[in-house]
Amino acid sequence: MDPHALMRIKNLQLRSKLVVEGFFGGLHRSPLHGASVEFSEYRSYSPGDDPRGLDWKLFARTDRYYIKKFEDETNRRCHLLVDQSQSMAYGSLEYSKMDYARTLAATLAYFLTLQRDHVGLMTFDEAIADVVPARSRTGHLRQILACLDRPTAGKGTNLNRPLSQIAAVTQRRGLVVLISDMLAPTDELQRSLALLRSRQHEVIVLRVLDPNEVEISVDQSKVLVDMETGRKIQVDPDATRRSYQTAFREHADGLQAICNAVGAAIYTTTTDQPLQDSLSDFVSAHQRRPIAASRAGMLGGVGAGGGGGS
Repeated sequence: MDPHALMRIKNLQLRSKLVVEGFFGGLHRSPLHGASVEFSEYRSYSPGDDPRGLDWKLFARTDRYYIKKFEDETNRRCHLLVDQSQSMAYGSLEYSKMDYARTLAATLAYFLTLQRDHVGLMTFDEAIADVVPARSRTGHLRQILACLDRPTAGKGTNLNRPLSQIAAVTQRRGLVVLISDMLAPTDELQRSLALLRSRQHEVIVLRVLDPNEVEISVDQSKVLVDMETGRKIQVDPDATRRSYQTAFREHADGLQAICNAVGAAIYTTTTDQPLQDSLSDFVSAHQRRPIAASRAGMLGGVGAGGGGGS
């Protein structure tokens, strides 16, 4: 579904449901279904399979037969960490990065709930805001969606605080998904991610950017205001474009290097791209289950500088 049309839907649960159903629909049409695109929790029904394993609720939604594994085989804990800092409020389209990120988090929560997984949520800016423990009981999804729907007036960004908090309070191995624009200093990011990986957590970073942040469009001299610090910057179009693109690439390369070093997956999307693509990235990353990085790589001091969103 076109994200512009999707974001006009006010109900967050309906948005997430449409994305997931669209993803399942695309999967049915894919000639790779059952090969490189395959869920660990579901597979297509084949003659001879025990019909007691059929997921009739999923059949009612998709009109296709799927065999599900039992809960004790697939039970997994997923922690969604959602950046609600001020830079996420930026948007050159009809909606902001925050709107897109919340919809993406709701989509993942809905998708994982369908698979009987435990899902938790943590929102943050400079500090941790809301925390919803990972559970799978009835009504839990509504609690997560209500939390995501809550208005926020985020400030700066501290990427390390939520990662360290999850590592400290989560004993059981699980999946940690960080949804953020990642426009923040990354000096301690590798150590925080390495701590999670050393405890056998899978880590997936879903980076959400506005198209204007990838290809900056400044056509005349003007004053820009940093959304998180309030700092005003007088910019010249040509000089700013060149220096910005250099800094942006260096920051992106630094993030990729950090994730490679610790064995985390990172995907970047812009807010004009269909959310099904990010859901597909999430499924693909989880299927690969990255191998833990070496101790030297995980505890090394790689870091890349970054600044606040503007």
